[in-house]
Amino acid sequence: MYKNLMDRFLTYVKIDTRSDAESTSVPSTQKQADFARVLMADLKEIGMSDVEYNESNGFVTATLPANAEDTGPVIGFIAHMDTADFNSEHINPQIIEKYDGETIVLNEEQGIRLSPDDFPNLKNYIGQTLITTDGTTLLGSDDKSGIVEIMSMVEYFIANPTIKHGKIRVAFGPDEEIGVGADRFDVDHFGADFAYTVDGGPVGELEYESFNAAGAKIRIKGKNVHPGTAKDKMINALKLAVSFDQALPENEVPERTDGREGFFHLLEITGTVDEAMMQYIIRDHDREAFETKKEQMLAVASKLNETFDEERVSVEMKDQYYNMREVIEKDMRPVKLADKAMNNLGISPIIKPIRGGTDGSKISFMGLPTPNIFAGGENFHGRYEFVAVESMIKATDVLIEIAKLAAAE
Repeated sequence: MYKNLMDRFLTYVKIDTRSDAESTSVPSTQKQADFARVLMADLKEIGMSDVEYNESNGFVTATLPANAEDTGPVIGFIAHMDTADFNSEHINPQIIEKYDGETIVLNEEQGIRLSPDDFPNLKNYIGQTLITTDGTTLLGSDDKSGIVEIMSMVEYFIANPTIKHGKIRVAFGPDEEIGVGADRFDVDHFGADFAYTVDGGPVGELEYESFNAAGAKIRIKGKNVHPGTAKDKMINALKLAVSFDQALPENEVPERTDGREGFFHLLEITGTVDEAMMQYIIRDHDREAFETKKEQMLAVASKLNETFDEERVSVEMKDQYYNMREVIEKDMRPVKLADKAMNNLGISPIIKPIRGGTDGSKISFMGLPTPNIFAGGENFHGRYEFVAVESMIKATDVLIEIAKLAAAE
């Protein structure tokens, strides 16, 4: 049905678009800007209008004008260009037709296999066409599946002008994986009434509730003296770091929480006896519980500092994004529309809180309600990532149905 979907996906995933958390440029990597120009050329070739690249925020935007008399709301569809912090060079996608439910050899030489024993979700795709990695890179389905599905949607409407739809805006942005891509998104210029990030996982996912999120950097100042004369003098920054972590709630960590339960996640610890640094992320779906977690961390630092004659533990904390439900629940049109579209197509919506965030978490708080819908991929951010072609087709079907329903209302 979507003749260019698979070829376009295979072309896009071979392009390295990994973002860089240490960079201060926009986008964070030149290769994302180069990919943006590839997307611009493809959008123009499809026949889209107002194709633009914003140098200040790294977003490609374009318009599909309405062809319905009563156009309904202006709907936006958003996907991100960058891939996650895993090898993204020389991606060599493999195509497995009519998957038989058995172990897939990704890389014979290195003994890397994609097994249903480790990933039972594979059993959901028996008989389908899977696209996998070669075991040495990620795939990039997150979120090039979303980009391709949006492309296929607008290409379908342009090829079928008798099918009515309102005005559609699309945006492809940078640096979602490092959490800064949406910071400069221009909501006013985008001009949509509501939008969707097409950045979810398996078929049916529909998410309008995300974490509240903060990052924390803990700096610990020790005192290093010769261990032979250290009694009552040495302050070991590394041991103090361990004490800090142990003072946080033992069970409020990612490996012991699920659903709406929040956590403290220690990402990194480095240092010496003399000084140490720790990095955490703090997450909770409930805003009050989120604020409590931040207060708990500050209280731990304060209590540890009370045992010394000067401040040894300092906390630098910054909010990253908030639960988009706070905004979207005031205007549930996009959620209801997506729910109806999926049901019309025989897809059971999976409405659940996302244990993470999307660009929509920030964009919603900019005034544009933006829930997240499935793009079809699985096992993101690593060598075991895969996507079924059939899932991408279903995602495209849903985008088209959303636009048709909105124009008919």
